[in-house]
Amino acid sequence: MKLKHCHNFHDFRELARRRLPSPIFNYIDGAADDEVTYRENTASFDRCDLLPSVLSGVSDVDMSVTVMGQKLDMPIYCSPTALQRLFHHRGERAVAAAAEKYGTMFGVSSLGTVSLEELRLKHKNPQVYQFYFHKDRGLNRAMMQRAKEAGVEVMMLTVDSITGGNRERDLRTGFSIPFRLTLGGMYEFARKPMWGINYVTHEKFSLPQLDEFVNMGGGASSIGNYFTNMLDPAMNWDDVAEMVAEWDGQFCLKGIMTAADARHAVDIGCTGIILSNHGGRQLDGSRAPFDQLKEIVDAVGDEIDVIMDSGVQRGTHVIKALSLGAKAVGGGRFYLYPLAAAGQAGVERALGLMRAEIERGMKLMGVTSVDQLSPENLRFR
Repeated sequence: MKLKHCHNFHDFRELARRRLPSPIFNYIDGAADDEVTYRENTASFDRCDLLPSVLSGVSDVDMSVTVMGQKLDMPIYCSPTALQRLFHHRGERAVAAAAEKYGTMFGVSSLGTVSLEELRLKHKNPQVYQFYFHKDRGLNRAMMQRAKEAGVEVMMLTVDSITGGNRERDLRTGFSIPFRLTLGGMYEFARKPMWGINYVTHEKFSLPQLDEFVNMGGGASSIGNYFTNMLDPAMNWDDVAEMVAEWDGQFCLKGIMTAADARHAVDIGCTGIILSNHGGRQLDGSRAPFDQLKEIVDAVGDEIDVIMDSGVQRGTHVIKALSLGAKAVGGGRFYLYPLAAAGQAGVERALGLMRAEIERGMKLMGVTSVDQLSPENLRFR
């Protein structure tokens, strides 16, 4: 199977499965507990039907959106995800370059493997910085100041990860950073030698946003211990309000799932919220963001930019979310599988296919711009 034979999300997933050692593939592919929420995130779109209008004159389609002050040429962006150079040796460099080519936003994680400064210098498209709330308030302030000095446009605080989800696939393979593989996991690495060759022949794996705080060599400062020991489960709305005021710019909360929490975000001065259950990787059994979208847009959509992620695999999924009032849509696995399969070329192909699907879908819906989409063109079963 080659990249040119990949035509959708499932094709990219299959190519990534063939090329990655299974512990790493399962880290991307897996979710929490029984993975019910992971499956429901995509299934939720299938319970909603599109109602197209015809004879509308749709020769030119404008799919651009403005979200949190950022102009995007297409209404889907590359959500921040951790550890990208584990999946392909170019990691965030490949994703940022592909996103720039398609004029959309990309995210850099606190657990990213390329520095936000390097990416900000090289690429002109909007950059969001995703970070976690630490017990060390000085570290939180230092990370925000670093992002401000680098020129990051949007600060994104993840609020659904005060503790790590129970990802049983990783427990079975022994996947962790640093690696503590089971015998079966080591065998899987031996079966895919090209990944190992790339891993050892390129620059040493690191976490530039946190290299002073997480020791990649092992010991007490592993990724698991980062979540267990460094993040602050006591984080509350007052803490976040202080951060919003200190940042004094575009600030969004990722992981909002209720109208009450959305209202809190408005009240403390956030400019965006992202409906997300972390792609099903945190609380299994939680509701799909698409199923919550209308309720939250109805509550606060006139006051704050409402975005959603989790489960997005198709251009029609994006169109359904926009029709319910989302300003834009984020995706993680939709670009991580192609990144793992083929680096920058894979991400570019995924974004190109997604752009073509959205444009085709808008034409078939009879609309020429995103603002013409509305709940009127949807029916729920």
